[in-house]
Amino acid sequence: MVNIRDVASWFLSQDSMTHKKLQKLCYYAQAWYCALYDGSPLFEDEIQAWVHGPVVPSLYPVYADYKWIPIPKAEFDAGILEDKVLDVLEAVYNTYGELSGDQLESLTHSEEPWIQARGVLKPWETSTAPISCAAMREYYSKKYEQSQND
Repeated sequence: MVNIRDVASWFLSQDSMTHKKLQKLCYYAQAWYCALYDGSPLFEDEIQAWVHGPVVPSLYPVYADYKWIPIPKAEFDAGILEDKVLDVLEAVYNTYGELSGDQLESLTHSEEPWIQARGVLKPWETSTAPISCAAMREYYSKKYEQSQND
């Protein structure tokens, strides 16, 4: 497993971005890693189904001061990460990196892992409900299989 801060730092080495976008990219990295590697998590930190989409609460205070201002691009030594981790991070960034934080929020709100974790909550109600690696694996492995059959 890798450290969530390393995952976030890798994404920030690609480009400057808002905290919301960074949180969603970290979510997608975890989700696709769980799907591609038989439910093994990329990082151990919990992801919760917050109002604005999936959030890693342990990462939140690290960048919270930026609010809606983009976090600056930063240097990162990718050599500390395994090739399979880099492959997932690159695939996630290539797939979702052009989307804004708001677009990623909307996308996660349309997908089963976030919807299931939220349950019957109203859209504005706060939640600390976790999004499990098992839920991510189930949903995104099906998406992967569908993409392979297209």
